[in-house]
Amino acid sequence: MDIILVSNRFAKAHSITLHGRHLLAVAILLIGMVFLTQYAIGRYQPQILGIQLDGQQKQQSYLRDSMDALAVRVGQMQAQLLRLDTLGARLAKMSGMKPQEFNFDQAPPQGGPYIPAPQQDVSMASLKQQLANLSELLNDRNDKLVAMETLLMQDSLDKNKFPSVAPVSLGDYSSNFGWRIDPFTGKNAMHEGVDFMAPTGTPIMASASGIVVYSGFHPQYGNMVEIDHGNDIVTRYGHASRLLVKVGQVVRRGQEIAEVGSTGRSTGSHLHFEVRYKGIAQNPRRFLESDAS
Repeated sequence: MDIILVSNRFAKAHSITLHGRHLLAVAILLIGMVFLTQYAIGRYQPQILGIQLDGQQKQQSYLRDSMDALAVRVGQMQAQLLRLDTLGARLAKMSGMKPQEFNFDQAPPQGGPYIPAPQQDVSMASLKQQLANLSELLNDRNDKLVAMETLLMQDSLDKNKFPSVAPVSLGDYSSNFGWRIDPFTGKNAMHEGVDFMAPTGTPIMASASGIVVYSGFHPQYGNMVEIDHGNDIVTRYGHASRLLVKVGQVVRRGQEIAEVGSTGRSTGSHLHFEVRYKGIAQNPRRFLESDAS
């Protein structure tokens, strides 16, 4: 086989003669390159695909975790809104407002011209921060509404039946009412009372006069006393080392009913104190601080 080479750089054409052995060598070279290419594809393609799949799986896992976290936050906020609606309805009734002025069963009326906002990308981090800020705002509004309810209730209830006396004379708050990191699970959880740090054996006193409706061991509260003060108000005293009252007993405001301990779901000696109105946990500090003021 003759190959003729023509170029502007040369004055005349050049020819190359290829014999059979040359063609055989070229064919062998091409076949070898084909086999090498197929081997490389078979050898490294699974690894490349594996890296791509691993990256996609990590991204999907991150998105799932982020969506789960957002779903939990939205659920908490929905619960907070439900509490605010219930609390607002009670306040409206207690204050004598007309039901049509503050209807908490319906969404507020809205309207107006449509003016679209410029498109802006919202990152997952900024969305989580906005939800956290909104949750804090809901907590603040809830506390303010509960404070208003406390003042209204004080005007209408017998002071002796209003839980305004601190259940222990000594001890600082070790955990407040609201969302906190659970000491056992490490997860975000609702704490429906306040904890008072106090040595074992410290007297626990009834925050208001009432009737004992529970006095015994509870899996979560340990040794617990529950007092019904009437008007849908109940107080709970948990983790006691010793109980001094029985079910059905009438107790006076400031009477010793138990002793501080660390029974039940507890990490140390303290009193867990709750105030409930119509079965819903309230912030006890609002009741105690109202009496102090």
